[in-house]
Amino acid sequence: MELAEEKLDEHHLDEKEVLDVVVRFAGDSGDGMQLTGTNFTQATALYGNDLSTFPDFPAEIRAPVGATFGVSAFQIYFGAEDVTTAGDATDVLVAMNPAALVTNLENLIDGGLIIVDSGAFTAKNLTKAKYESNPLEDGSLDGFRVFSIDIHKQVLAAVEPFGLSHKDALRCKNMWTLGLVMWLFDRDRSATIENLKTKFANKPAIADSNIAALNAGHAYGETAELPAGIHVYKVPKAKVAPGAYRNITGTQALAWGLIAGSELADIDLLFASYPITPASNLLHELASHKEFRVNTFQAEDEIAAVCAAVGASFAGSLGITSSAGPGIALKSEGMALAAAAELPLVVINTQRGGPSTGLPTKTEQSDFNMAMYGRHGDTPIPVVAASTSIDCFDVAIEAVRLAAKYMTPVILLSDGYLANAAEPWKIPQADSLPSFNIRHYDDPTNFKPSIRNEETLARVWAKPGTPGMEHRIGGIERSYDTGEISYDPTNHQKMTELRKAKVDGIAKDIPLQEVCYGNDSGKLAVVGWGSTFGAIHQAVKRAVAEGLDVSHIQVRYLSPMPDNLGELLSNFDAIIIPEMNTGQFIKLIRSEFLIDADGINKIAGQPFKIGEILAAIHKKYIELEEGV
Repeated sequence: MELAEEKLDEHHLDEKEVLDVVVRFAGDSGDGMQLTGTNFTQATALYGNDLSTFPDFPAEIRAPVGATFGVSAFQIYFGAEDVTTAGDATDVLVAMNPAALVTNLENLIDGGLIIVDSGAFTAKNLTKAKYESNPLEDGSLDGFRVFSIDIHKQVLAAVEPFGLSHKDALRCKNMWTLGLVMWLFDRDRSATIENLKTKFANKPAIADSNIAALNAGHAYGETAELPAGIHVYKVPKAKVAPGAYRNITGTQALAWGLIAGSELADIDLLFASYPITPASNLLHELASHKEFRVNTFQAEDEIAAVCAAVGASFAGSLGITSSAGPGIALKSEGMALAAAAELPLVVINTQRGGPSTGLPTKTEQSDFNMAMYGRHGDTPIPVVAASTSIDCFDVAIEAVRLAAKYMTPVILLSDGYLANAAEPWKIPQADSLPSFNIRHYDDPTNFKPSIRNEETLARVWAKPGTPGMEHRIGGIERSYDTGEISYDPTNHQKMTELRKAKVDGIAKDIPLQEVCYGNDSGKLAVVGWGSTFGAIHQAVKRAVAEGLDVSHIQVRYLSPMPDNLGELLSNFDAIIIPEMNTGQFIKLIRSEFLIDADGINKIAGQPFKIGEILAAIHKKYIELEEGV
């Protein structure tokens, strides 16, 4: 939390102005933390702050009440300036029970504020969280500012007039807590009240009780005698370009980007998928937009999904499929078929932590090697990566463009953080999007499915039932000249080299690599891909503000890479590459460009904190200064 000049007014004699703040709501998966965070996010967006959110789902959704592995959290980073990540250290922790406190305390800054429900700190809950003594009483929290409230008692009193059962009454405690936090940051409650009225339109007693709890929590903050160090925080509005904005998650942005891509290409879209965490929501989102040229198909397994998408592309639609890493592994043969048959296919990999079942609800950049190399035979496939939630929209359009133009599968890498995180998005005008109308081949004269575009090397895309252009393609190698099946070894080498040359040629059709922040040359560059963008960007900005010669380079096109990337990297004395894996991208950079680089690797199911990357920058800078 960065403090600005302290300001006083007649309403809050203990009010502080801060430039940015990170708030984390944490409780049992049934405590409504995601709903609480979403409503606070909406109020913050309406106030005018820039923001980024990070829903952190529990490892087990149906874990026993009070279990550490069932803790659900929602983090929001908001401020008066550009906010690019939500994964930073926490300034304010709202802990609804001991399990929420113990699992999130290490992320809280020294001197940070803890709002805690003392009513949940029973002997039973303390035991479940493996506390030997009550942390509210034993002095272990002395390094923090603790605002301990018996929220159980407060919320029961607030909703007593509505005649709810004890269980239903306690379900309102998240709204009471939200009201208190809204008071703490001077947020308007009106949007939340309207949301509650809409959500519980058929249950007015539930709506009224939640609204009463919300208002009671706010009133408590206004009237209670507060502990020392508890203030109302004012975060100034951010300066943003005029236009229509909305909050959007990475999943929504991906779905809308795919829809926009199909409209720009003037091609129907078939999305075939098998539900898998955290990729399932993409199917749900696209299924709700049938008013566009979108068809969705929930397949019986991953292989059926990718094969259905390949079949759709053969028939003249654009086939799209998605999954997380384990599902992508199953789709690999279907992807290779699309590459060999030279059919457009977009494959979205929403990465998650660990191999096999791993950590389904946690984020990592675990599948870079799979995207680059995880297929049998020589099967080059273009790979692009989204960097932010809103960037998912643009990258989805680009994946559609490349797939249709070059008649190839394209892998789009997202991850659990980007999929669930939300940011304010300036809604673009439809006519501002680049048109890339893709036409099916319609000349039957001397037609062969092997006819190629001399510039792109892509073969023609003809609908197989078109009169005069009837054709078939199979899974066995086909002749360069005719498209018919061929067993000739010389032809196989020619086709293998052709497919590689086609993908390599995409490098001429993508932008040259630019520096996101800083100079085009200098002492140190921090290079990222995917969702590391936000933490890297903020860390580099802070380092530059300290007077350090540091630049940020973010790579969107992973295969093929921009033509000038090697030259650009060689302009720096040293390179740091942070990755949420064991160092997969760095190996490619070293081998392709013979450039030494230092890796920062985090494999914890959590995004990088700004401070972690800033510390690595400081360490490397000292080494450079000392000539180490």
